Amino acid sequence: MRIAVDAMGGDNAPQAIVEGVMIARKEFPDIEFQLYGKETEIKKYVTDDKNIKIIHTDEKIASEDEPVKAIRRKKQASMVLAAQAVKSGEADAIFSAGNTGALLAAGLFIVGRIKGIERPGLMSTMPVVGEDKGFDMLDLGANAENKAEHLLQYGILGTFYAQNVRGIAKPRVGLLNNGTEETKGSEVTKKAFELLENDPDIHFVGNVEAREILNGVADVVVTDGFTGNAVLKSIEGTALNIMSLLKKSILGAGVKGKLGALLLKDALRGLKDEMDYAKYGGAVLFGLKAPVIKTHGSTGPEAVATTIRQIHTMLETDVVGKLVHKFEEQSAK
Repeated sequence: MRIAVDAMGGDNAPQAIVEGVMIARKEFPDIEFQLYGKETEIKKYVTDDKNIKIIHTDEKIASEDEPVKAIRRKKQASMVLAAQAVKSGEADAIFSAGNTGALLAAGLFIVGRIKGIERPGLMSTMPVVGEDKGFDMLDLGANAENKAEHLLQYGILGTFYAQNVRGIAKPRVGLLNNGTEETKGSEVTKKAFELLENDPDIHFVGNVEAREILNGVADVVVTDGFTGNAVLKSIEGTALNIMSLLKKSILGAGVKGKLGALLLKDALRGLKDEMDYAKYGGAVLFGLKAPVIKTHGSTGPEAVATTIRQIHTMLETDVVGKLVHKFEEQSAK
C-alpha cells in the first residue's frame, strides 16, 4: 500500500503530519508513505526512513489560496504532486490537512471521478451520543446544490462505505429533512425519498430530522452539500460552545465549583472524547477513482495516525474498486 501525503498542508505542518505518520508506520509496516514537501523541514521529524519516501518541493497551497486557481497554477505544490502520484498509479491514496477546496479540486480534476457518479460527496463519520459508534453523513460541502438523483447516489456511496469500512452489514440510510413524514420537504427531497425507497440495494428508513441524527437514528445520513455543511458546522459550534460554557461556569463557581470539576474531570474528558469525530478519521471525497482523504487543518499527530488507519482499511477492503465495479455493472445495463 502506498499513501501520498501532503506533508505541508495544515496549521501544524509538517511536524504534526510527519509525527502522525511515524506513529502509523509502527502499526502498518505494509504501507509506504510518500511525503511531499520541503525535504529539510520534513526530515526534522522523521525518526528513521524505513518505508518513508520524501519527494521534495518548495511550493505549497496556502489556506487562503483560491482552490481551482491554485491547483491549476501551482503545478509543483505538495498537494498537486501527491494527487498526480495517485493518478499515475505511483500511489494508492492521497491524504492532506490542507486547503479543503483545493483538495476537492485536486480530487475531481486530477484523480478523477468514477464513471457513472455525477457528483462525488464529501463524507465524514460523526459521533452517536452514548454509543461507541458513529454515522456517516454526506454531502458535507463538496457540492452547493444537488438533484434527487445525486442524493440517491449518496445513499449508495454511504452504504458501500458503512459496509466495507465500518463493518455494518445492513446500514440504515436516512434522508435529512425538516420532518419525518413522507410528504415533507422540497421537491428535490420528495423525489429523493421515492428514489431511495425504491432502490433494493439501500436499507432506507425514511426522513430523519437534524435533532435526531446524533442519537443514532440512521447509520448513513444523506443530504445536499449546502445543508450538510451547515449542519456539520452547527454541530461543531454547539459542541465547542457547550465545553466553553462548562469551563466558564466551573471557573466562576468558586472553590466548590473547582472541587466539583476535579471530581468530574474524568467524566468531562470522556464527554469531550465522545463528541470528537476526529477519532473516526478524516473526511472522504467519496466517488473518486482512489481514496482522497481530508483531515482538519489543526489536527495533531494522533488524529493523523487515526486517519491513516482509516485509509488502510479503505485500501484493504478495496471499497473504491468494489464501487467502480458496481457502477460499471449499472452502466452496462
